[in-house]
Amino acid sequence: MDQILTGQPLNPADLTGEQDFVLDFKTTADLEPLEDWPGQDRALEAMRLAAETDHTGFNLYVLGMPGTGRHSAARRLLSQAAADRPRPSDQVYVNRFDDPRRPIAIALPPGRAGELRDTLRKAVNDLANDIPAIFESEDYQTRRRAIEDSYSEGHEKQMGTLADMARDKCVAIVRTPMGFGVAPRKGEEILPPEEYEKLPKDKRARIDAAIDEVRTRLEDILKEVPKGLKAQRREVEELNISMAREGVDAALAEAFQRFEGHADVTAHLNAMRADMIDNAELFLIREDGPQAGAFPVATSRHYLKPQFQRYAVNVIVGQDTGPQGGAPVIEESLPTLANLIGRIEYTSEQGALVTNFTMIRPGALHRANGGFLILDAAQVLTEPLAWDALKRSLKSGEVAIYSAGERFSLISTETLDPAPIPLKLRVVLVGDRLLYYLLSALDPDFGRLFKLEADFDDRMPRSAESALLFARLIGTAAQTGGLRGVTAEGVARLLAESLRLADDSERFTLNLAALDDILREADHRAGKAGAGSIGRDEIEAAIAAAERRAGRLRELGQEAIARATLLIDTDGTRIGQVNALSVMEVGKTRFGRPTRISARVRMGTGKVVDIEREAELGGPIHSKGVMILSGYLAGQYAPDLPMSLWASVVFEQSYGGVEGDSASAAELFALLSALAELPIDQSFAVTGSVNQFGDVQAIGGVNEKIEGFFDVCSTRGLTGRQGVLIPAANVKHLVLRPRVRAAMANGDFRVIPIATVDEGIAQLTGKPAGVRGTDGLYPGDSVNGRVEARLFAFAEARRRFGQRPAPPEDRA
Repeated sequence: MDQILTGQPLNPADLTGEQDFVLDFKTTADLEPLEDWPGQDRALEAMRLAAETDHTGFNLYVLGMPGTGRHSAARRLLSQAAADRPRPSDQVYVNRFDDPRRPIAIALPPGRAGELRDTLRKAVNDLANDIPAIFESEDYQTRRRAIEDSYSEGHEKQMGTLADMARDKCVAIVRTPMGFGVAPRKGEEILPPEEYEKLPKDKRARIDAAIDEVRTRLEDILKEVPKGLKAQRREVEELNISMAREGVDAALAEAFQRFEGHADVTAHLNAMRADMIDNAELFLIREDGPQAGAFPVATSRHYLKPQFQRYAVNVIVGQDTGPQGGAPVIEESLPTLANLIGRIEYTSEQGALVTNFTMIRPGALHRANGGFLILDAAQVLTEPLAWDALKRSLKSGEVAIYSAGERFSLISTETLDPAPIPLKLRVVLVGDRLLYYLLSALDPDFGRLFKLEADFDDRMPRSAESALLFARLIGTAAQTGGLRGVTAEGVARLLAESLRLADDSERFTLNLAALDDILREADHRAGKAGAGSIGRDEIEAAIAAAERRAGRLRELGQEAIARATLLIDTDGTRIGQVNALSVMEVGKTRFGRPTRISARVRMGTGKVVDIEREAELGGPIHSKGVMILSGYLAGQYAPDLPMSLWASVVFEQSYGGVEGDSASAAELFALLSALAELPIDQSFAVTGSVNQFGDVQAIGGVNEKIEGFFDVCSTRGLTGRQGVLIPAANVKHLVLRPRVRAAMANGDFRVIPIATVDEGIAQLTGKPAGVRGTDGLYPGDSVNGRVEARLFAFAEARRRFGQRPAPPEDRA
């Protein structure tokens, strides 16, 4: 920007506007799409390092203002890096047959988790059909009958021998409801008791001895029956196991063959084989429960039957359902504890909560394992236990699944303890700068786990090259969003608005979200008008419409001033009164509003009273600005005399908090006016801060402040004298709306830069500020001379007051 002539109205032709951009294309459709983000070289370098390095701890925090493309840049750059990375291993959970509460985690080559799951499903289905067929086969029935017959024949042979012996001894073996009995026999009939009693004594003794011998032998035979049955059952069980083994081996042969050489899978298959053989009856259970008999008829072979879940494979991470190449890039929008590290689900059975390893569900850390995980930093920190779980996983290098209830011992339900899964991934947190600095200062783990920061700039220096880059960026956004192309005039208007959003005529904003909103609304307007491209008129209409929609509070303030509810003068002169400018920011709405500042002075002890601070409405920065005024007055005037001033300064009709030092210049001008007893031209409004040496310093929101006062003056009628005094340092920040520029060009409104307090007070009072002469005094008719003379008078009055004798009643 050319040399600024302070104290003189600015020429609107010297201010930046869309006319300053010369763009050599018809529409953005003619431009090469932009692959990168302009002005973000530093941030992109950090992101690429995080994507390429394999060292632990090089996780990334992406910081910057919302709307600068942090999420989209991270997503695209990490996706490009992930495409060149190898696919990570699949992860599954399987049953631990000796301890079902501790499922086993198995890593498999990419794409093979689904293969293992489907292979074992097929094996279970085959066994559900084959095992019943085996036990119904003629071979099995023959072999089983042979075992049963061998034991029954032995028993019958013993009983036959005993029967022959009993017959020889005239003893009968009788079967009764209570078992077997022994009695004397006469021929083929049982000897009646009365006949037995008539026998000679010696014969009865022989019969009794024979009966005892047969009974003893019978008891011995009957005692052997349980042992025989037990041996028979054992042989049948061995036969069953032998037959089941044949079926299980046949069903699992394919799985053993496919996963030969994979030790973990082979170990699980061996454990599964042993369990299937030991529990072959699981494949013979009806829908409504077990049947009678050891091996009843077969049921359906459906692998989802409850009794078959023990043989399932729970695929936690499987590439068969995800990308076919490269590493994963996962963006978790709701990073709760369960969504991060996974969870164990439960089902209700007969009033109790039960679970098993098939109810383990993966989290974002599982899905992103081997790749990249993008998280919103604020959301992770606000979710209970999520931040702690993320740090714990990164430090340990593994994902352990637990719930908040387990962590705080709030539940006593029996649960699982799954084996943790090894973790190797890169976490990318996206958040604002304040959160990053707080974590760095307060969390000792943060610096060790997140060694990289990608700091997204908010603005980019303006140049011909950057303007073209920005035009290409607008074209890329339009193409990506399916919008119409933007004409060169439309791009120029957007570039001017970008400067406006940056509050700097020499910097483009990198708040791409705000520009994208304008672009989309303009595209909608172009569509309604039937235009094939987005032109300047559509862009201007979108900007104006957005201001109008957000303008309710601004219009209420303007209305209050127009109706004299808020007292603001825009003509005439007043002593000790000046128009200051402030910026109101509510949500996404920001607008300027004039406020009256008044000052009163009298003799005192050198105190400048800030009424806002005394009423506890002034913030610390505002209070600091008022204290600087005391320093300026003490150093600028009557240096050899004690400060004998009492002054009060206040924002009139201000009923809320006041913060910032951008009104300190206006407060000082009101004080100088009151001290010099010179009126201030109320056609002016003032903004700027001051230091103790009288330099006027830059402030923020200068465009909104100028426009706020302009709108008040425009409503009442522009006189040509009205204007705003701004710090000269703020001229480079001016990107005013066309209505203000037009009024400046017509001479109806002025914007005057000032560099010092002397320049400002001269403009406001129409009197020269005055410079100390060789005699050390200011010219008597100058502003400074009148101020110093007033302070001399206060000091003299204070001296005389101190020498005045005390009233009689006060004398000692």
